[in-house]
Amino acid sequence: MDRSRELADFLRSRRARITPDRTGLPADGRARRVPGLRRDEVARLAGVSTEYYTRLEQGRAGNPSSEVTEALARALDLDPAEREHLIDLLVRPARRAPISPQRVRPGLHLMLQTLDSVPAFILGRRTDVLAANRLAREVLTDFDALPVPHRNLARYYLLDPAARSRTGDWERIAAETVAILRLEAGRYPHDRRLADLVGELTLRSPEFSSWWNDHRVLRRTHGTKLYHHPLVGELHFSYESLQPPGDTDQTLCVYNVEPGSPTARALQLLAGWTGDVGAAT
Repeated sequence: MDRSRELADFLRSRRARITPDRTGLPADGRARRVPGLRRDEVARLAGVSTEYYTRLEQGRAGNPSSEVTEALARALDLDPAEREHLIDLLVRPARRAPISPQRVRPGLHLMLQTLDSVPAFILGRRTDVLAANRLAREVLTDFDALPVPHRNLARYYLLDPAARSRTGDWERIAAETVAILRLEAGRYPHDRRLADLVGELTLRSPEFSSWWNDHRVLRRTHGTKLYHHPLVGELHFSYESLQPPGDTDQTLCVYNVEPGSPTARALQLLAGWTGDVGAAT
């Protein structure tokens, strides 16, 4: 990924979404030929010169100070994930792609087995699924049965036809997953495996390019999800995404349910059925 171009496109996309009336800037009577804010308006809000902001947007201003970066984040009304992405593009040195594969330590594998009443799995870089418990494999897909390069959440949502019918509000979930990949691309611009994944999704997913090019970034923390299971019907979850110690690029995802709810009872049935099948085989 070309960080200068990524920075330019990201800044343009963020200022394009802000209308001048949101900022309190007075109208100046000039014809507005671009959506959102002009460069000079962003510069004014951030307290820098228009020339300096233009150089920033063109990737020619070097590394700005933390004060300038924070001022830009405020001027563009960036959320925490967008602010992190801006810092990755402006301030932090480009991180080299990790060479060694990620490993899930035994204690986390044991935790997944302990969480046997709800789906739980561990994501690594590029949304790779590093480990998943039995209910996660039943509710989403059996990642363990896939070739290792295909054990990837973004690949599942965007390329597996079953994901569209099984995932409630599929378009929102898929677009959010693309935004998570975009955030990762800012952190690891030289990750060849991530570039290969983006290339495959570009070629094979009709929706991917549009979502990728809107430069939305997201760090998933918590929320709700709905799945349609062919055996037990609708499953409503409240998910939590946690970062276990030891590897900042791993995320533990747990799909919680209300005790005694229809989803909790459905998961009990599903766990019993799949347990019987496992015992029989």
